[in-house]
Amino acid sequence: MKITSVEPILISVPYDRGGGPVPKADAVPWRNMDTLLVRVETSDGITGWGEAFGFGACIATHTAVAKLVGPLAVGRDPGDIAALMEDLARKLHNYGRNGPVSFALSGLDIALWDIAGQVAEKPLYQMLGGANITRVPAYASLLRYGSADLVARNAARAMERGYARIKLHEITVSEVAAARHAIGSDTPLMVDTNCPWSADEAIAMARAFAPYNLYWFEEPVWPPDDYAALARVRSAGVPIAAGENAGTPIEIKQLIDVAKVDFVQPSVTKIGGVSEMQRLTALAAAHGTKLAPHSPYFGPGLVATIHICVSLPQPTFVERFYCDLEASPFGDQVNAADGYMVVPQGPGLGLDIDKAVIARYRVDAR
Repeated sequence: MKITSVEPILISVPYDRGGGPVPKADAVPWRNMDTLLVRVETSDGITGWGEAFGFGACIATHTAVAKLVGPLAVGRDPGDIAALMEDLARKLHNYGRNGPVSFALSGLDIALWDIAGQVAEKPLYQMLGGANITRVPAYASLLRYGSADLVARNAARAMERGYARIKLHEITVSEVAAARHAIGSDTPLMVDTNCPWSADEAIAMARAFAPYNLYWFEEPVWPPDDYAALARVRSAGVPIAAGENAGTPIEIKQLIDVAKVDFVQPSVTKIGGVSEMQRLTALAAAHGTKLAPHSPYFGPGLVATIHICVSLPQPTFVERFYCDLEASPFGDQVNAADGYMVVPQGPGLGLDIDKAVIARYRVDAR
């Protein structure tokens, strides 16, 4: 069996974010949720689906798939995933080991594991040695609202939908206090600040957040690879989570060895796909560090993360970005029900694809 095509597909779907201004984390406001799919076709007629990070980087990553990763993969054996991914990583290392090329490689790797599962007639979690679990708890990862009222409203709504864990993306005490008041004292509350502060500032904020009993304090330090600074913040007595910005396993190892984080958060669509996540699972377990994958996506990246979460030595909860899409080519496979994500039981990722939805929301990435 050979790879016959590797095709990047960009879809852009309107979404309901729960109120407030349209976010602008990139140069362009996030009016739609963009997802970069990677479709891999084989000579045996098997199709694998992957997903590459993401959001404002989708167009750059689309180019990396179309012009660099895809052409090098065509004609290769999809069954020897380790050899193929190692070869491509070495050939493309001059383009950087974190960024669009790394994201493109991650999308290809996910698709190859989807193919491998279909060949073996096993769901991905079984390929990874996971137990036969049919659903996994999710936490609601709220968007940043910058409003205590909107934070309280959306946190309460998430609880009503069955979520038993809430994560914020706020950076002020008033919003964190509002969430804690809305969800009660016993519900785990995480805060992801997206790398805004120096170590001293982050320590001050950790102390300000202390009355609200954070389950973890995520990515509080700029730059995110200042591992010594993260270790200083952790020494203030707050559990630290980090890792979504890592592009290589070496960075994750530094977070474990130097920063001493309590939760490490690699992203399957950034770090090298399922293959690297499998290695990092073993690394985290060997060091007694909890793995809590980063997964604010709505396609094969999220579904792969579900499979990974149930294959961990200690299964963990899945991050579900808390917004409602107008449509999804993967239907309810990317939606939580009563605070849980269903674990697909079909071969590979177990995805059922609605090609009509892809056709409707596909956009030109040139």
